[in-house]
Amino acid sequence: MRCHHICKLPGRVMGIRLLHFSSVVILVLLLVAGALMALLPNIKDDKMPNLQRESKSQSQSALDSFTLVMQTYNRTDLLLKLLNHYQAIPHLHKVIVVWNNVGEKIPEEMWNSLGPHPVPVIFKVQTVNRMRNRLQIFHELETKAVLMMDDDTLVSAYDLAFAFSVWQQFQDQIVGFVPRKHVSTPSGIYSYGSFELQTSGFGNGDQYSMILIGAAFFHSGYLELFQKQPDAVRALIDETQNCDDIVMNFLVAKHTGKPSGVFVKPVDIRNLEKETNSGYSGMWHRAEHLLQRSYCLNKLVNIYDSMPLKYSNIMISQFGFPNYANHKTKM
Repeated sequence: MRCHHICKLPGRVMGIRLLHFSSVVILVLLLVAGALMALLPNIKDDKMPNLQRESKSQSQSALDSFTLVMQTYNRTDLLLKLLNHYQAIPHLHKVIVVWNNVGEKIPEEMWNSLGPHPVPVIFKVQTVNRMRNRLQIFHELETKAVLMMDDDTLVSAYDLAFAFSVWQQFQDQIVGFVPRKHVSTPSGIYSYGSFELQTSGFGNGDQYSMILIGAAFFHSGYLELFQKQPDAVRALIDETQNCDDIVMNFLVAKHTGKPSGVFVKPVDIRNLEKETNSGYSGMWHRAEHLLQRSYCLNKLVNIYDSMPLKYSNIMISQFGFPNYANHKTKM
């Protein structure tokens, strides 16, 4: 009997040692996570004096949630699919659909007939099909956080929930999934460029200077700031039917004096353009699209008499700590 207990003792000792080791590892990870969280900036409204504030009568849900703004043109089938998908997103307070199908009936009756829906959807009928319609000040907007999405882009619920938590730490910047950059030349003329995540181990990765607002969070106060931009800025957007997202990056960078955006690496983001029955192709298919983007960059530099965009190479991922953008893939 004594031998029986002695024979089991090494196993018990090993179990105690493993338990002790696991506890130490967990404690170290918690300390590291706490230290990293302490390094993240805690953006308060009082640090953003020029952005609109919420009234005291707002509900707590409006303060801790966001509004989805989606502009749509000639893609009603995709719109209904995306509205159904986004209904399940945590912290979503309301959906505002900017209806650019001038003269066409909104699908509100169909949408309501298939309810009830957990999140209200408001259709804003437009009289003119303009790219900048989505940057209006909507009186239905009650949250300080805006999620702007293109009508052909689907982002997973967990990607959006994570990005919203990141935006809460970077409220004066655009937090999103699609980075781009401006490229300077010796002649002083700027070119619009894509962004490529590079192979780990080779430098600190590529740099970006813009986050496209077609899949991004930003402070609702920037919609008000957009309305205060020079008339030449709005004229440029109307002339090209393009570049409103570049303008937003300009005004955020100019307002804050730092990089306009923070890149969150998505796990699941999809372009659904091929799934529509309308046959309508996005503007990025146009032969002149990239040329227009470069044209806008240089026109905006002339309008503002400066280049406010600043480079960043920070990438935030759900499955790791904030890191340099150095994984090989093209965004």
